[in-house]
Amino acid sequence: MSDVAVVLMAYGSPERLADVPAYYADIRGGRPIRPELLDDLVERYRRLDIESGSPLNAVTEETRAALQAELGIPVFTGMKHWTPRIVEAAEAALAAGARTVVGLVLAPHYSRLSIAGYRAQLEEALAGRAELVFVESWHDDDGLVDFLAGRVRGTDAHVVFTAHSLPARILDDGDPYQEQLLETAAAIAERAALRDWSFSYQSESATGEPWLGPDILDHLEDLHGRGARDVVVCPIGFVSDHLEIRWDIDTEAQEKAHEFGMQLDRIEMPNADPAFVRVLAGLVRRRLPLPSSAG
Repeated sequence: MSDVAVVLMAYGSPERLADVPAYYADIRGGRPIRPELLDDLVERYRRLDIESGSPLNAVTEETRAALQAELGIPVFTGMKHWTPRIVEAAEAALAAGARTVVGLVLAPHYSRLSIAGYRAQLEEALAGRAELVFVESWHDDDGLVDFLAGRVRGTDAHVVFTAHSLPARILDDGDPYQEQLLETAAAIAERAALRDWSFSYQSESATGEPWLGPDILDHLEDLHGRGARDVVVCPIGFVSDHLEIRWDIDTEAQEKAHEFGMQLDRIEMPNADPAFVRVLAGLVRRRLPLPSSAG
């Protein structure tokens, strides 16, 4: 038994088309669901052939197993909107004898609308039964920057860094999300010696309020107007393949680029790449006095 465990958290994804309504209801948190929006989400998962394999959940499990092997301590998966839930991961960590739990979200940038929610769920689940060491953000982690710089170094294409959009009102509250994203993009661009790059958002939801922009589809149109012909998309707010990668970039953005006669490519996502798993392990090790035998 170990007195230290990690709860590795991700958004979660349904495994079957039949699960999509319950999944969407969980995301909405009891708020009304417009039927046309649910129908649209179901159709996206249908077109991506979800039942042949839900990429996010499979990748998260592969990453969990690799991180556990790298650290030599128990690592448990907790999903924000699907199973296994964060509360289940917390209970498993406690059952394993953990007196200290490291909370790590597979998203490098902090926002009160996202990361703070993960922390609140984990804190509530632990209920003071173990010390919580929570990784608030790792947007400027040297290992992360170096890893992603390696994905884009040497390209002659225009590189577009992307992340999930959030309501623009977060800026009025001083939320650091956008600032952290731009810091990450600039750091990668400098490390990779990029000559031509920009930043845009994706995955805006239809909530009737302004969201952070520019959206990737509008941004591609702008780049086309400025003469860009080759584009490489480098997601920095995401570290795994999932719906918002395979739909927003691989489907919608790809279709838009084709419409403009542009060549659009995307970097290979970090997923469970051994080098990326070592980045995650470093985040944990630097926050705990782990024995040298753990790595």
